[in-house]
Amino acid sequence: MDEQIWGHRLWDSTTPWLIFLEFLGVAEAREREGDLFGSEGSPYPLVFKPAQRMFARNILYNNEALVRIAAEGLSDTAAWDKWLPLMARAAQGIAKGDFDYLRSRFASFRDFAALVGMLRSSTIENGSNKRWSSRFVFPFGRHALYEDLNPKGSREYINFGLPGELLYQMIARSGLADQLRPHLAATFDGDPCDKLMALLEPPYSEDRQTRGNSYLPYTFHQSFDDVARDWLAIFVQRLPRFDAYPHLARLGALHLMKYQLDVAAETAGMAKPAFICEVIASRRTPVRELSISSFQTNDALPQRAVEAYVAAIGSSAAWTEALEGDSPFHDCRSVMAEKVRWPDGDDYSGPQEPAELLASLRRAAVARHRQHVSNVHRSYGAGAGLVSRRGTTQLRYAPTDGLLKTLILANVPVRMNFAEFLELLFERYGMVIGEREAARVLGSEDFDKKSFQSNSARLQRRLRTLGMLRRLSDACAYVENPLARGTVR
Repeated sequence: MDEQIWGHRLWDSTTPWLIFLEFLGVAEAREREGDLFGSEGSPYPLVFKPAQRMFARNILYNNEALVRIAAEGLSDTAAWDKWLPLMARAAQGIAKGDFDYLRSRFASFRDFAALVGMLRSSTIENGSNKRWSSRFVFPFGRHALYEDLNPKGSREYINFGLPGELLYQMIARSGLADQLRPHLAATFDGDPCDKLMALLEPPYSEDRQTRGNSYLPYTFHQSFDDVARDWLAIFVQRLPRFDAYPHLARLGALHLMKYQLDVAAETAGMAKPAFICEVIASRRTPVRELSISSFQTNDALPQRAVEAYVAAIGSSAAWTEALEGDSPFHDCRSVMAEKVRWPDGDDYSGPQEPAELLASLRRAAVARHRQHVSNVHRSYGAGAGLVSRRGTTQLRYAPTDGLLKTLILANVPVRMNFAEFLELLFERYGMVIGEREAARVLGSEDFDKKSFQSNSARLQRRLRTLGMLRRLSDACAYVENPLARGTVR
């Protein structure tokens, strides 16, 4: 049922960086086939063959002997002769562990060891305790992209749980896919570090497996254009990839979170969600209370969507017709199996009544939903820098400096009046910070004008500290994109 509402799949046990790496792996595979974002036809169904690069991964992360041998001070020939058989025995996921091709590619064993150390230092989320086959270098280019595997070389879904594939399909179906295509294609080749990564792979063609298990149930959704617009705004500024990629990863997670909540609201027949954001104060404020309440309301939205989906089955024409037949329970069970593939076999053991069958479906769907999909809002929101417990024990919306910088780079071409910036955050992202936006979403009993004026004043001070706001007078403040500041008059 979660998959029918949001697609296959949103997965909470991942991070913005891992979602972004999964996306890049899909995009590189499709670009290699000359069909990035469906340039040669329909982007659906998504089928691709991601790289595995087991030689490079063994060298980088399954190679304990390298540092020890490099430190022994052996002659170049002796060091190679000692390391190569050890590496061949340690290698996993490779049919024939022959690493002798490396001798001719490096002037010395010491140079080889130094390169491996440099590339290891770029590992994404290096502090996490992942097994060697699930560790990833910074995405310098196509030779630094590969799928998540177990040590035997089989696909895993622990780190790449398919939200990256979902994100790829969202952008492929956006109205800006054609404009994004050349920017993304340019990221796969030409980086010097990517050429160094290529030195770790032998001259062979991988036996790549066909992937493509993701599913996006909408041909178009506003969320697709929203994420594509923000990514395009980052790309056109031509930032170095070390600067640009954190912003792209943060925006990807933010828009996946918004997609989940927007679709949930649509399914449940509710208004589009808003995010009342506290700019962190030294003590508890009314805005903090409202932000906590806003988070809790939004956090319940996905489950309400699941319950609404079940209710829609119970009010459908097919269900009504089944109730009027000669075998209501049997016919209703057939309708349910057709719509949501439940119950499966003998899984249902309750009363033989259609109403109880529907109630059992609701309980089963909610229980499954709570395992992973219900946590996407808080997981992706925290990863993007929107959801936080800082200064309190309860989750609420409190944008980090990193998210604020990303939003400015994605939305402020040169400079923008501060009040206009607050309105833009509300219109594009549903973020409520100032008093004007708060008055639009809060009732008179909750709206405290002075509290939101203080909230926006704190944001001004934070942006000024970050070098992203200039105050010309008491009544005139401008948010500035620091990358375009030189063009400001």
